[in-house]
Amino acid sequence: MNIYKCIHKVCTILMETSRSICIWVLLLVIFIFPINIGAQELVLPKDSIITINLDEVILISAKKTLDYHRQPKPLSTLDEYLESSKKVDMVKRGAYAWEPTLNNMFSERLSVTIDGMRIFGACTDKMDPVTSYVDVSNLSQAHIASGQQGTEHGNTIGGAINLELDRGNFKETGLYGGVEMGFESNNQMGVVGAELNYSNSNFYVDTDVIYRKAENYFAGGDEEVEFSQFEKYNFSANGGYKIAEDQALTASLIYDEARDVGYPALTMDVSLARAIIASVGFEQDALWGSLNNWKSKLYFNKVTHVMDDTKRPDVPIHMDMPGWSDTYGFYSQAALQAKKHQFLFKVDGYYNKSLAEMTMYPNDPNELPMFMLTWPDVRTANAGVYAEDELDLNGSFLKIATRMTVQNQNVADEFGLNSLKIFYPEMEKSKTRFLKSISGQWHKMWMPWHFNAGLSYGDRAPSVTEGYGFYLFNSFDNHDYIGDPGLANEKSMEANTKISWEKSKLKLSAEANFFHIADYIIGEIDPSLSVMTIGAEGVKIYKNLEYANLFNTSLDMEYAILPELKWSGLISYHRGTDNNGDNIPFISPFSYRSGLQFDNRSFSAAFRITGAGKQVNYNPEFGEDQTQAYTVCSLTFGKTFKFNNDSMYAKFGVENIFDENYSTYTDWKNIPRMGRNFFLTLSYSIN
Repeated sequence: MNIYKCIHKVCTILMETSRSICIWVLLLVIFIFPINIGAQELVLPKDSIITINLDEVILISAKKTLDYHRQPKPLSTLDEYLESSKKVDMVKRGAYAWEPTLNNMFSERLSVTIDGMRIFGACTDKMDPVTSYVDVSNLSQAHIASGQQGTEHGNTIGGAINLELDRGNFKETGLYGGVEMGFESNNQMGVVGAELNYSNSNFYVDTDVIYRKAENYFAGGDEEVEFSQFEKYNFSANGGYKIAEDQALTASLIYDEARDVGYPALTMDVSLARAIIASVGFEQDALWGSLNNWKSKLYFNKVTHVMDDTKRPDVPIHMDMPGWSDTYGFYSQAALQAKKHQFLFKVDGYYNKSLAEMTMYPNDPNELPMFMLTWPDVRTANAGVYAEDELDLNGSFLKIATRMTVQNQNVADEFGLNSLKIFYPEMEKSKTRFLKSISGQWHKMWMPWHFNAGLSYGDRAPSVTEGYGFYLFNSFDNHDYIGDPGLANEKSMEANTKISWEKSKLKLSAEANFFHIADYIIGEIDPSLSVMTIGAEGVKIYKNLEYANLFNTSLDMEYAILPELKWSGLISYHRGTDNNGDNIPFISPFSYRSGLQFDNRSFSAAFRITGAGKQVNYNPEFGEDQTQAYTVCSLTFGKTFKFNNDSMYAKFGVENIFDENYSTYTDWKNIPRMGRNFFLTLSYSIN
C-alpha cells in the first residue's frame, strides 16, 4: 500500500469518527461557556520556550524533600505508578512485572527506555518487561510520549516511555540519606529500603537499595490467588564529576534480581530474573557556536531470565526455558537555539543479542529430552538519526521532528536458522530494514484556551518474536505462535488533537488520537501445522493484515474547591478494529476515575474511585471474553513529622475498600485483582 492510499484511508476514517470528536468538543464547550469571560491571545517574552508535546510526566521520586503527598502509595511498585497515567494501562500476569501498554498498544509497538538506554527483556512470554528491572527508588520520573512524539528514543508506533534516573546534579546538599519501610496486609508484602547520597558543586554520588518480598495475594471475597508470590531486591548507584566548569563525567549502575516469582495466569513461574544495567556519559554545557547541552552516553545491559515449572502440580511435561538478552548502545545529542528556532539533534545506536531455548523432559525416562531454540540467537544492529525543530510563530508554536534508522537482523545460530527454514526454505540469514518517522505538532494559545493538533507517519520493524519466534505458546488464546522473517514493516498514520481551558480554579482538557496502521502484525491460524504444546488448540503464524484502526479519546477535569482541596476526574473511550471490521484484542472499554485530594504542608488525605464499563468490543478468537463493569475505591492519609533537620513521613491507606472481586481487560485470562488491602509506609530522611 503506497502512502497516498494510506492518506486517503485516514481521511475517510477520520470523517467517520468526526462525530465522536465533535461530541467531546461540544461537551467541553458546554462546560466552559458559562464560565469563560473572554479569551486573550498569549503574548510571550522573546526568550520564552514552550514545549508543545502531547506527553505526560509522572513524578516518581521526591525523596530529597520527602514530598510524598501527591503519591497514593509512596513505596508501591513501579507498575502501580505507571498505571496512574492517563494513557498507560498494565497487562497483569501476576502480582509482579506487569507489561505497560500505551494507546492500547503492546511493547512491540512501543519504545521503553531507562535514561534513554535501550533494553530488551529476555523472556519469550513477556514475563520481564523493561519496567521490571528498575524500582521507584532508582527513578525521578517517567516521561510518557504519545505516538510519533516518542521517536526521540527509537522507532515506535504507539509511543515511548522513558524512565529517568534520580541524580544529584551537583547541588550543594552535602551528605544526606534516609531509610524507608512499608507493609501491605493483603499479600503480607514487606518493603525495606535505604539511601546514602553526597553532592557538592563538583561531585555527586547517589546510592540506594530496596528489598521486596510478598506472599500470595487474595482477590475480593478472600479468594487466594495461588502462585502470585515474589521476592526482589534492587541496588543502584550513579555519580558525576566535573572535569571543568561546563564539562562533567557521569556513570550509573543498576543491579536488579527477582527470585521465586509466581505467575498465576501462566503455566510457568520464574526462578530467576536478573539485570545488570551500566553506563558512562559525558556532558558539556556549550559545544561550539550556538550548539549547547551536549550529552553523550555509552551503555551496556545484560538480562537473564529463567522460567520454571517445578513448583506447579500435575505438570504433563517438565520444561526448562531460559533466555538471555545483551544490549550494547550509545547516543549523543545536542541542542541549538537560533532566533525563533530551537533544534535538537541526536544520533544513537544499539546492538542486541536475543537467545532463548526450551528443553522438554518426558515423564518416561526411556525417552530423550526434546530441545529447541525459541529465539535463535537473533543479532539486531540498529543506528538512527533524530532531529526536531520547535519554531515560534508569534503566538503559536510548530514542532517538526523526524527520525531515519537502518536496522539489520541476523540469525547467528545455524540450528535455529535451519529450524525456521522448515517453514521458510528461501529465508536469508540476514535482513536489513529502513525505518522512517516524521511528525508535526502545532500549538496555539488564546488564554485561557490551548489548542494542539498534529499529524505524523512512522513505521517499525517486527520484533524478534514476530520475526523469528519458534513455537511460542500463548496461554491467553491457547495457541502456539511462529514468527515470519519476511513480514513487512508496520506503517502508522496518526492524527491527534487536544483542546484545554485553564483558569485559577478550573482546568478542563479533551483530547483524541487516531491511528491507521497499515500492514498490522497479528497472529493468524494455520490449520496445516501441528501443535507443539500439550493442550494447545492450534498454531498461529504472524501475518500482516491490510490495516487496523485505533481511536482513543478522553476528557480530563480538575477543580480547586479550596486552596488545599482539589477534585479531579477523567473519562476515556477507546475503539480498535481491523480491515474486516473485527475487534482488535486488548482494547480498553469505557473507563473513568475521580478523586478528592487534600494537601497542606504537613497533612494529606485522598479519596479515589476508579472503574470501567462492561467490555462491549472484544474478540473471542484471541481468547478474550467479556469483562464485567467494576468500581473500586481507595482512601489514604499522610503526615509529615519534623525532628530538627530530619523529617519522617508516614502514610496509611486502604485500597479496594469494599473488597470487590474484579478483573480488567488487561488481566491475563481474567486473573482477579487484589482485594481489600491496608498499607503503611514510613520514610525517614536524614539531612
